[in-house]
Amino acid sequence: MLDFPVGSALIKTFYYPIDERDLSIGKKLLETRLLLRKTNGWEAVSYAWNESQNEAIIKKAGKTIITDWIDFKGESRSVRYRVPNKNQCKECHSNNDAVMPIGPKARNLNKVYDYQDESINQLTKWMKLDYIDNIQMDLNTPVDWEDDSYSLDERVRSYLDINCGHCHISTGGANSTGLYLDLTESRPTHLGINKKPVATGRGSGGLEYSISPGEAQDSILLYRMISTDPGVMMPESGRSLSHYEAIEMIAEWIEEM
Repeated sequence: MLDFPVGSALIKTFYYPIDERDLSIGKKLLETRLLLRKTNGWEAVSYAWNESQNEAIIKKAGKTIITDWIDFKGESRSVRYRVPNKNQCKECHSNNDAVMPIGPKARNLNKVYDYQDESINQLTKWMKLDYIDNIQMDLNTPVDWEDDSYSLDERVRSYLDINCGHCHISTGGANSTGLYLDLTESRPTHLGINKKPVATGRGSGGLEYSISPGEAQDSILLYRMISTDPGVMMPESGRSLSHYEAIEMIAEWIEEM
């Protein structure tokens, strides 16, 4: 894990393009999230952008934004986007019950980046600049899940790690479930294979296992990815659409088991 000094700010902005077919047209800014490293730990803050797109206002209680865009097929789409309230940030950004960053892991940065002066591995560059000390380079690095030059297993495990593994890990918010989806997990049962759910309630859809090998339609993991019911879907908050491309990929992965 990277050790950020007091005063560090990690910033991420969420938006939809006006038209996915032509990104040069511009984008609609929705929210900017900050993680601020203070002496007593990390603090999460969310800002919502105004209609004029020239100012973002802090929203401790959260906010709902209805926005629309044209997708890559030329179809008009709309979404009910939810800026989380201050307490909801911990639902994902939790490690041993403390708010923590989840994106800037060494393994996520272990790739070539085009800097102004050179193209070089980001970790190597940071070591040259004395941003970080020596770090192991034989990392289990995620791949681009959309790049089919990688194996189906590599793509699926990378997708689950990025989207689910920060909660579904032994130190995360979903640690009590025993379903661990981070990239370092190798135990079949903890990956969900023939694993019975723990206190899932109606989120199980009456299905028996998180992953039922060869039976995608009988797997709780996929059932919860497909659903947009707040009492069933995963993740539990921050989503009102289903990611059909990923659902298709993970269904294929389960069917091939």
